[in-house]
Amino acid sequence: MKANVQKKKITGNGFLLLITIALFVVMYVAGMIVFADKGFAKPQMFLNLFVSNAGLLVIACGLTIVMITGGIDISVGSVTALVCMVLADLMENKGVNAYAAVLVALLIGVAFGIVQGFLVAYLDIQPFIVSLAGMFFARGMTTIVNTNPFNVANEQFVALKDTRITIPGMGSVNKLGNYVNAYIEIGVVVALLVVILLFCVLRFTKFGRKFYAVGGNSQSALMLGINVKRTKFFAYLICSVLAGIGGFVYFMHVGSGSASHASGMEMNAIASSIIGGTMLTGGVGNIIGTFFGVLSLSTIQNIVSSAGLDQAWWTGITIAAMLCLFLVVQSIVMSRKKKLSKG
Repeated sequence: MKANVQKKKITGNGFLLLITIALFVVMYVAGMIVFADKGFAKPQMFLNLFVSNAGLLVIACGLTIVMITGGIDISVGSVTALVCMVLADLMENKGVNAYAAVLVALLIGVAFGIVQGFLVAYLDIQPFIVSLAGMFFARGMTTIVNTNPFNVANEQFVALKDTRITIPGMGSVNKLGNYVNAYIEIGVVVALLVVILLFCVLRFTKFGRKFYAVGGNSQSALMLGINVKRTKFFAYLICSVLAGIGGFVYFMHVGSGSASHASGMEMNAIASSIIGGTMLTGGVGNIIGTFFGVLSLSTIQNIVSSAGLDQAWWTGITIAAMLCLFLVVQSIVMSRKKKLSKG
């Protein structure tokens, strides 16, 4: 019986992932056909999905782990802004080494993870309330560090930021007739490594499977000997650490500090996870789905922009429609699984 239920769960997860991948492929191919004259078919346009969203991808992966346990963390965008501002201030005004800044980003993430994880897991405070407080605190601390936006001119950081990794065979010819190599930034490599690592952890380790067990049914997980509180604590800790890493990746892309950085990023991360098949009820989700969710979200933005609908609300309306679609599909899948389990 347990084997059958597990098999049905895998089938449901696979179905949601298949929809996400198919939707991304259809949208991108349609964009290549309709907007070929605007460079949509060029390899660099595809690589820009990763370049522009490397930070979001790291943060969304962390949020996926929290959502799998049935929780939520809406502080990740503000933590990203705080990381950017602190690192910008340290490197520009304090002369801190660019590589030492990575450690600072990790420490900020660890601090938020420990506090929020403890409050949610061990004091049983609602995660939305805890992360809401974390969001306001991080955004407020960002303005305390520096109220004015500014660029970082630290030579070591600028050299790191401007590093380009050339992708052989994916270049294109520009309007002047010159061949331009396709490239990605260092942040993309970091993001892909995070995706691979978390996929392996969730897929092949007992530690990863505990997140699914807690999110699926915490009482059953407790009866199986799983430390539910500790598992939830580690979920929030990992999420915040990845928010710190994602903040550094985002910082390497924008190269500045500003209180308005990463505004709404937490909502984009949640949307990417949902589009990727992660359920708000917990127990269902995967990193590969979140990966394609981020790509789908960025593709929507590119298509809307290429169509000449530059107003922000058009992108918002399109994303909202996609979220409604996936929530309906998830609801159908869940109801079908309940009927099968009863049968």
